[in-house]
Amino acid sequence: MSLLAALFALAAPANGCAALVGREGTVVVDTATPIVPAPRWTAESDSSYRPRPVSRPLCRVQGRIEGNIGFDLWMPVPVQWNGRLLAGGVGGDAGQFNHSDMARRLEEGFATFSTDSGHKKTQSRWMADAKAREDYAHRATHLTTVAVKRLVRRFYGRSADRSYFLGCSGGGRQGLKELQEYPRDFDGIVAGAPGPYMPLQSVRMMWFALQQKRNPAAALTDADWSLYENAVTHQCDAIDDVGDGIVADPRACRFDTRVLECKPGTAGACLTAPKRAMLDQIIAPLRDESGRALDGGLLPGVRTRPGPPSPLLRAMWADAVYDDPDWDEDSFRRTADLAAINRIMPQLRADSTRITPFVKAGGKAILYQGWADPSTNAGPTTTYYQSLAKVHGAKGLSSAVRLFMVPGMYHCQGGPGADGFGGSGQPSWPGDPSRDILWAVIHWVERGIPPVSLVATKQVEGTERFRRLLCPFPQVAQYDGRSDPNDAASYRCVADASAAS
Repeated sequence: MSLLAALFALAAPANGCAALVGREGTVVVDTATPIVPAPRWTAESDSSYRPRPVSRPLCRVQGRIEGNIGFDLWMPVPVQWNGRLLAGGVGGDAGQFNHSDMARRLEEGFATFSTDSGHKKTQSRWMADAKAREDYAHRATHLTTVAVKRLVRRFYGRSADRSYFLGCSGGGRQGLKELQEYPRDFDGIVAGAPGPYMPLQSVRMMWFALQQKRNPAAALTDADWSLYENAVTHQCDAIDDVGDGIVADPRACRFDTRVLECKPGTAGACLTAPKRAMLDQIIAPLRDESGRALDGGLLPGVRTRPGPPSPLLRAMWADAVYDDPDWDEDSFRRTADLAAINRIMPQLRADSTRITPFVKAGGKAILYQGWADPSTNAGPTTTYYQSLAKVHGAKGLSSAVRLFMVPGMYHCQGGPGADGFGGSGQPSWPGDPSRDILWAVIHWVERGIPPVSLVATKQVEGTERFRRLLCPFPQVAQYDGRSDPNDAASYRCVADASAAS
């Protein structure tokens, strides 16, 4: 499209960009700006989701809902729109926009948007605000989706053909909340590393960070975690008959941490007795004050974040529960404070199995999770999927929701495994449902073709190293034993009884 044609398309009365400025109920559009890249445009942004250059002319709409919920909407000119609307979820404590996924997918023809979830990342104590907490937990994504759909209809003169959601981490949790609470917002949802029960995950992280703070001699460093991870990988790498530095399924691994403890005459890296004892505590199930297990512990080889509690963890209790910036974190109580955050932020949980309205509406969802994720661990995600299967039946569930586990992948990406398959923040393969998880859910929604596998790619500094086959849980990828192990075609998805247990 020429520059003149692009400007004409943006200025056409039926599709006017600047005409979108104004108020409609609680929705205020502050700016609506025609943007014509010359030849590329990159949004000015302080988001950690770094914007990518875009080459398509677009209408950028920035606004607010109810005063505090910010949103950013990018719409390509009508002749370059593929008719689809895509939301980019935001992780962590949000407060910013997912400009990375917005830019990447706008280049593929999507109208894309994101919300800051009801606060700005510069607001240090936003969790002390009850409305901001509720918006963050579930309202902001829904309200923004409703508002954006109206703006899309005004700009293009028609509604989007289909609406999709793509997010990981906190963005994955947002996707689950949409599936559970607002089943008609999106036709297709891709939710990565969603942390279905984040309050409990947060208690685990908070508790063990405090244990190490109180016992510095036992505190594990990043090097200690690497020692543990490498030792487990060395022992369990070949369980899948492929020696590639990746533990394909850590549930099949058995590892005794005593081999890591320093002994007289030990040469090389090792763990002191206090450090090994701390490691054993962390990887074991988290227990309450009565000794009752609260979770299933960590899978072998999964590392955790060293150091003091993260600011987000502290805010959940200092600001949301106690509204005290001087709250003493050493007063933290596993049982009472878990109950408190569940009471104050009940919608922070995303483990509801009541998804029948989404299924009946024809919605499709693909969840994905790295087996080696140190932040939102794999166990709660597989447990949640198994809970869904018990309620809806394995066959009924797989007709609407599928889970793909990723060997050797850390949090949303990274790690030794193949971590590129079109997930949030990852490289994309436009239009290819075999390699791009967003396009896989699109084909499922629009063509009725469910994903039977995905090809994941490992890239290092832009160079492809290998590909692996990802399978819908509880299936696993089985190597044929003779072909190139770096080629996804050398694997096939097979049933795995242990995964369903």
